[in-house]
Amino acid sequence: MINQTQTQGGMRQGQGARIVGKGSASADGPGPDVMAAATLDGDKVISSDGEDIGKIKDIMLDVGSGRIAYAVLSSGGFLGIGDKLLAIPWSALTLDTQEKCFVLDMIAERVKNAPGFDKDHWPAMADQTWATSVHQYYGSEPYWGRDPYDRRDDLGVGDIPAGSSDAPEAGGLKL
Repeated sequence: MINQTQTQGGMRQGQGARIVGKGSASADGPGPDVMAAATLDGDKVISSDGEDIGKIKDIMLDVGSGRIAYAVLSSGGFLGIGDKLLAIPWSALTLDTQEKCFVLDMIAERVKNAPGFDKDHWPAMADQTWATSVHQYYGSEPYWGRDPYDRRDDLGVGDIPAGSSDAPEAGGLKL
């Protein structure tokens, strides 16, 4: 699992969507590492060949694991009528903080041919057969196949049990 951070114009990658741009210097509010899901609603998504392929309509959570499963992309249609909805695996997206949009590493023509659904007929997103086929289409590892706690320890903190006297300090105060 890659978990790297660079400051200016760099990339941050971890469990979910990658982040590129100038980070907090170009993001509004507390982002880009932690953001309210509602701030991402309506964000533009562009394809790898630079076409506007739609907007984020919803962000779907796997409630049991606490992970973001999918971004629902609204594509086509006019004023919400005739839209095709696509479940895009969260890890298939890159947040570009400088351009204030998401980028999907797939050409627009392939996205237009992607399996989708309409607002009245949502798939059973918890069905792993359906979900596996969606992840395969977007060339993304299924989010449920990863250990959310398998992360590099860049700060050398290691595993510290809750309430332990070995907890890190911030500003001289015990956390």
